[in-house]
Amino acid sequence: MGLDARTGRGVNVLGLNAFHGDASACLLRDGVLVAAAEEERFRRVKHWAGFPLEAIRYCLKEAGIGLGDVDHVALNQDASANLWRKLGFLVTQRPDLSLILDRVRNKREREGAAATLARELGTPFRGEVQHVEHHLAHLASAYTVSPFEEAVAVSVDGFGDFASAGWGAGRGGIVEVDDRVYFPHSLGIFYQALTQFLGFPDYGDEYKVMGLAPYGEPAFLPQMRRIVRLSEGGAFELDLAYFRHATEKVDYEWDGGAPVVGTLYSKALVELLGPARGAAEELTQRHRDLARSAQAMYEEALFHLLSCLHARYKMDALCLAGGCAMNSVANGKVYARSPFRKLYVQAAAGDAASGRPALPPISRSAARIARGVRDDLQSDHGAPRDHGARSHGRIDDDSRTDKDRDRSSRRCRSRARLVRSG
Repeated sequence: MGLDARTGRGVNVLGLNAFHGDASACLLRDGVLVAAAEEERFRRVKHWAGFPLEAIRYCLKEAGIGLGDVDHVALNQDASANLWRKLGFLVTQRPDLSLILDRVRNKREREGAAATLARELGTPFRGEVQHVEHHLAHLASAYTVSPFEEAVAVSVDGFGDFASAGWGAGRGGIVEVDDRVYFPHSLGIFYQALTQFLGFPDYGDEYKVMGLAPYGEPAFLPQMRRIVRLSEGGAFELDLAYFRHATEKVDYEWDGGAPVVGTLYSKALVELLGPARGAAEELTQRHRDLARSAQAMYEEALFHLLSCLHARYKMDALCLAGGCAMNSVANGKVYARSPFRKLYVQAAAGDAASGRPALPPISRSAARIARGVRDDLQSDHGAPRDHGARSHGRIDDDSRTDKDRDRSSRRCRSRARLVRSG
């Protein structure tokens, strides 16, 4: 495909999800996936958080290159994104100082990725580091590998770059973020807080609430509607009286082990719903009803958003990404409860996809070299990746011949088998 004008070789791009849960790495050469892995595979710690050093080493080894051969490193966070929103929140809400200092520390870690790479691998990194807005990476991870020429793309998660959701239209291989839901409002935080409330404290335990929900009744749905309010245009808001994350420092440990998240809900939630369940406490019908009610509230908010977006964009195809897109129960109701008639869900919808199969957008120049990625990945086992974009802009997808696509698809299937067996 393309060659680096300086060296005469292909362009190598290393994508990272770093300093967060589900740390991961992937490596692309000229837009073709060479290797990808999550750090937990090497550390043997579920959802391992921090810098994915072993995953990086694996990717470089599979590619037969060293750090000095990497042209771009792409990170799925951009501290400059939504800056005015951040400043406005600080001025109007005056959060706890420790909360601000924690965010500053996280920003410094991500901005020091190049130095961390060089220090840990013992080799200077001379390429470029690209910081990609979080929800742009999610939207691209779904749309650019979907079978749709045009679709509405939606990302919903906890938080990333001061936003908890983002959406836009993908047309002709280009996707943009048109609108967002900003901190401190978040469906992901709502569901995680209720997961903690129901006695499931570990990072990633939300699937337990989703699985518990069918055994209950939505008896607490009126209370849930006090916690989450639906807004015009499809957005949503939290009643922040029931949460701590907006004004207090909630402990987040993202470095060198399993992620640890402090209690997200306030005493007001206990007053509204009754006592929280202890982790060792027996599950009762009340707990099952709470789980069903939380799931029902999430679905109500999600389908409110989807219905509004369908009316806005007049498209029948939908692409979903972000951690909340792993709620397979809600995904299974998209056709029944929204006007969309076609659906593509990112297989690795969470943050690992932003650094592993779904490479974040890198740069406009790299996009012209790493072309045709989406068509490489429409096979059953192709690992999805993003390509080519400005940090806050859009993703390009150039067309190629059928012979090129078939050849690349075979390479992707072969590499995917290596990743699964690795």
